[in-house]
Amino acid sequence: MRRLFLTALLLLPTLALADVDARFAQLRDQAEALGSLSSFLDKYIGECAGLFVNPSCKSNAEAFRAKYGGRKLYMIVGEDAATMLTPGPYQPGSGNYTIQVIPYFPGGAYALTQGTPTQTDSAGNPLLPLIRITGTTPEGWAATDFLRLFSSKKIRAQIVFTPQGVWTIPRKQGGKAQGVAARIEAILLTFAPTGDPLGLWFAEQPPAAPKEPASKGGKKGKKK
Repeated sequence: MRRLFLTALLLLPTLALADVDARFAQLRDQAEALGSLSSFLDKYIGECAGLFVNPSCKSNAEAFRAKYGGRKLYMIVGEDAATMLTPGPYQPGSGNYTIQVIPYFPGGAYALTQGTPTQTDSAGNPLLPLIRITGTTPEGWAATDFLRLFSSKKIRAQIVFTPQGVWTIPRKQGGKAQGVAARIEAILLTFAPTGDPLGLWFAEQPPAAPKEPASKGGKKGKKK
């Protein structure tokens, strides 16, 4: 029984990587899979505070940042942790919707953000421009079905990003907030129970795969 359980755990990453869009798959396959965001942020920032800090802490952090300079990384934000997703406008007639993404991905004491924040809200959280991802609900859905995706936590996010540096901003109530600025390359949102795509966003829209011309009737002509 234990062996079956361990096998199931090993299969989960494979299931999560199921190809949905060839353009996203290409970006994802070029990136390094991230095991733990909080561990990555700790090593990248290298705050090195406290009495019992390793003397090589700062040099280790510098080496870690240099290692990942310009490299793409890939992470999955599970449905329970995807609190940065909120419902946007929904059109009942067409079923077209918008999902809003606050590009702030917490990991332990720090966070990964789209770019470098320069301001905070009254609670001390960094203010960041929204990313908007659009899609269309299946036939027969209503606004309540769309909103239930968020209230029941059914959306999973897959993200490809490139780290760009460390940011620090003061909090209005005192102290400071720290994180890693990144270029978010692409975001894929899926319906967690089935893996069906809900929306896809690219920082730069990649070219569509070229289509091979077909002869009349939709079939290629055979060479004689």
